[in-house]
Amino acid sequence: MPHSLFSPEIRDMLAQHDTVGMAALCEELHPATIAEAVEEDFAPEDVWQLISDADIRTQAAIFEYLPIELQEQMVENTARPQVGRLIEKMSHDDRVDLLRRLPRRVSENLLRLVDDADRRDIKTLIDYEEGTVGAMLTTDYAWLPPNLTAAEAVDQLRQQAPDRETIYYIYVLDEAKRRPDGALAPRHLLGIISLRDLILAPRHKLLSELMEEELVSLKYSDDRQAAAELLARYDFIAVPVLDDNGGMLGIVTHDDALDVVQEEATEDLQRQGGVTPLREGYLEASFFKIYRSRAFWLSLLFVAELGTFTVLKQFEELIAQVVVLSLFIPLAISTGGNSGSQASTLVTRALALGEVTRTDYLRLIRREILMGLALGLTLGLIGFFRGAFTSNDTRGGPETVANRVVAVLPEGASIEPLANGDYELPKGTRLETDSDKFQTVRLKHGESPEISRLGNQHVLTVPAGSQFRSAPVDSSKLGWVVGLSVLFICLWGTLIGTCLPLVFKQFGLDPAVASGPFVATFVDITGIAVFFLCASAFLL
Repeated sequence: MPHSLFSPEIRDMLAQHDTVGMAALCEELHPATIAEAVEEDFAPEDVWQLISDADIRTQAAIFEYLPIELQEQMVENTARPQVGRLIEKMSHDDRVDLLRRLPRRVSENLLRLVDDADRRDIKTLIDYEEGTVGAMLTTDYAWLPPNLTAAEAVDQLRQQAPDRETIYYIYVLDEAKRRPDGALAPRHLLGIISLRDLILAPRHKLLSELMEEELVSLKYSDDRQAAAELLARYDFIAVPVLDDNGGMLGIVTHDDALDVVQEEATEDLQRQGGVTPLREGYLEASFFKIYRSRAFWLSLLFVAELGTFTVLKQFEELIAQVVVLSLFIPLAISTGGNSGSQASTLVTRALALGEVTRTDYLRLIRREILMGLALGLTLGLIGFFRGAFTSNDTRGGPETVANRVVAVLPEGASIEPLANGDYELPKGTRLETDSDKFQTVRLKHGESPEISRLGNQHVLTVPAGSQFRSAPVDSSKLGWVVGLSVLFICLWGTLIGTCLPLVFKQFGLDPAVASGPFVATFVDITGIAVFFLCASAFLL
């Protein structure tokens, strides 16, 4: 959304070619505010014109806050020295992310515009595997040798500060050593000292005496989520990243960790909804890309749900005999899906936060079994009362006849209307239908029966459009069917929702995939089977 205050002002400055005003605006406002003001309805050339007269560091800061799509558009078709200088001043991790997203031809052209030192740094960082700590580290960190005094360290730090992403932690490194091939190996990390401790330390104290030697660090090959968890656990602003030999490769900062947390949470939510994760925003993604990400999983789930058809087919005779059971099918399906989705969401989140490890699996399953029983008893009790207090009229299944039907009553029996207008068929009544299960008949509104005699028997001719109704199912039995099936389905759904994410995690897959629709689909099929098995046991 355009900024209500600054977007119109920037548009006026662009129209008037007010270079002085645009430079002042860029220098005075926060880079994020400028980026917000131009992120929509401004062409890449307009953004270049806005920031071109500002200091190169300010340009780089504004550029880093721009949306990804606008960044790519600004550099893809612009091979100018200004782009090279801007990339040199960007945060090392941000510029690597940008170059990764660009077409190979464009990124190679841009690399030619930066100096040798920055080119080597970019090539080193871009080689790290995506999704690892190495791919998100920056080499913009402050470091000092151990033999400096606190006063000398402050003087040197003042010189380093303008080119460093953060100076709140100062890393103490040893002398660089050469590898057998002649190349310089990364300096080893000896210790760390905070800026606060350095400023408050006696001026003559050596860094080797002030530094903290018990270090918390990451390896370049660690999963990027490990960085976010470590920074959150210790409340660090940054954490050092080391190679296999303890050499200092760079740091991961808290702002990059926040980006990881947001991206991972977004991906998990999308997977839980049965959607392939989108790298860009919803409105920025093309219609076809969103369609493809949703259609694949929906089609897969739809095919899986066809299993409910197979299960229902096995119990079609029971459904025909006890029609009221069909009214409780949605209840059975939703119970298992809801309980399974609840459990899978909690377990998936616990796995993502590291609250549950492999050693906790049995404890987790035991806990969720008890939880499933408790929840099942609660829902089952509600279901029992709903089934037991279902009206007689609903518990007796109707069947509307299209043609006139003749009912021959037993010898000596007569028929009179009940209080509700229905006619109760005496036991032994013969009908011209394929079923003898009907107990009452409800005539079409406004119609009257034709009653005649055949010897000692009465003959009832029922008009077309009337309803024959079977005997109501016993209310207590129906209550037990609903209550027990809901109990078992809730327990089963909770167990499946707990175990599926654990199984996926065990095989190296994202547990979020096992959440939501997948759990619901699996429990739907099995839940229907449980419901009708209970019905068979009590009602047949």
